[in-house]
Amino acid sequence: MIRKACKKCRSIVEGSGNCPNCNSNQFSENWKGRVIVLDEEKSEIAKKLKIKGKGEFAVKVG
Repeated sequence: MIRKACKKCRSIVEGSGNCPNCNSNQFSENWKGRVIVLDEEKSEIAKKLKIKGKGEFAVKVG
C-alpha cells in the first residue's frame, strides 16, 4: 500500500480518507524524510518542525 503524507500536518498515513490528526483530505505521495514522535512536548525536533501530536510524520512534503 502506498504511504501518503498529509499536506497540512505532515502525518504519514496508509489508505484513503481523512487524516487522523487534522481531519484534512489533502495528501501527497511526494514526501521525504520520516520522524517518529513519541512525546511532542519533550521533543526538540517536533518543536522545530511544529509537529502537534504523536505518530509518524514526513520532514518535507511536496
